Amino acid sequence: MHLGRIRRSPGEPVELAAWHAEHGLVSLRRLAPDVDGDPLALLSRYGTDAAAELVRAAQEQAAGDDVLDEDAVIFEPPVARCGKVCCMALNYRAHAEESGLEVPPDPVLFFKPSSALTGHRADIRPPARTKHVEHEVELAVVIGTRCRDVPADEWRSVVAGYTIVNDLTARDLQLINHERNVPWDQSKGFDGFAPLGPYLVTADAVPDPSRLEMTLTIDGEVRQQAHTSQMVFGLPRLIEDLTDGMTLEPGDVIATGTTAGIAPVADGDVMHATITGFGTLSNRVVIASEA
Repeated sequence: MHLGRIRRSPGEPVELAAWHAEHGLVSLRRLAPDVDGDPLALLSRYGTDAAAELVRAAQEQAAGDDVLDEDAVIFEPPVARCGKVCCMALNYRAHAEESGLEVPPDPVLFFKPSSALTGHRADIRPPARTKHVEHEVELAVVIGTRCRDVPADEWRSVVAGYTIVNDLTARDLQLINHERNVPWDQSKGFDGFAPLGPYLVTADAVPDPSRLEMTLTIDGEVRQQAHTSQMVFGLPRLIEDLTDGMTLEPGDVIATGTTAGIAPVADGDVMHATITGFGTLSNRVVIASEA
């Protein structure tokens, strides 16, 4: 299932919709009015199998204003409540090498605030304090169950699904903080610096998340391209490591790292981040005039 949180127009309430290649985007507001536009609430209340049946019924019965134009709606991030975004640094060898850094012996974690999340097609407006913002396409894992101390061989039991995240970075500010040997979270955590979506792709629809291709393009130019099999630490190790002493909550997001090809974005650039079978997360960069 591809589940999205959408608004029909600004100011209207968020509702849950499902996408299908044949049926398009179909609202679930009539068949699932009790989930408050929350994909995780749908999965928790109905279970994956029953939720899939409900989605199929909605697609088969869809008519009138329950059939939506994907290009006309407003997308919100596909998680309704996110306590923390857990980001993995240097988890692709090619990215470590282009950064002139060694591949770490263990997963390296930093956080983004939930206020950094924004949806598909939202404009990204970097603050004036940065002059050099770079894109970073990544596979995102969405946690579905409150969990701690998860063994590597049980990692699937806590995953609700997957989506795309663009881990935007104010590289100039990050490098200054590196030189000063101080934390660089701020360079990663500005509003809008974690576009997420367009959809939550449920775990049952992704048999092997280590077999996905991800790309990022701007104006038709491929900036980044990699395969998730190239991760230094795969999902079993990441989830085992993250939950060793730390509780993950439903809606928490794990950004699993980016590959080589990070590059600056300019005013008006539209970043298109794609993962096999997930769709494309697109966001335009809007840089305020110096005036």
